[in-house]
Amino acid sequence: MPNPKIEPLKRVLAVEPDDDVAWFGLGKAYMEDANFEEAAKALKQCITVKPTYSAAYYALAQSLQKLNRMDECRQVSDQGIEVSAKNGDAMVTKNLEALKSTLSA
Repeated sequence: MPNPKIEPLKRVLAVEPDDDVAWFGLGKAYMEDANFEEAAKALKQCITVKPTYSAAYYALAQSLQKLNRMDECRQVSDQGIEVSAKNGDAMVTKNLEALKSTLSA
């Protein structure tokens, strides 16, 4: 059974395609369903709409890691660390650094 949050978020995005919070919510809902491919798409769109959305980088990096797309995961982690550090989002920075440290070189 798909996550009940997905359809309402899709309806919001049909009306307001630049709603970064809805894109983030959709990505997280897909992650909860372990649909990491769709999660990654939604989270990339969130970052496109709002490039300073620190938490979206972390969620995207997690999704890419689950998809075994390690190079992309590393790249998103680096971008996210830069953005979250600029934003002063210390927790996101710490989480991204921890995730990045688990990636094999």
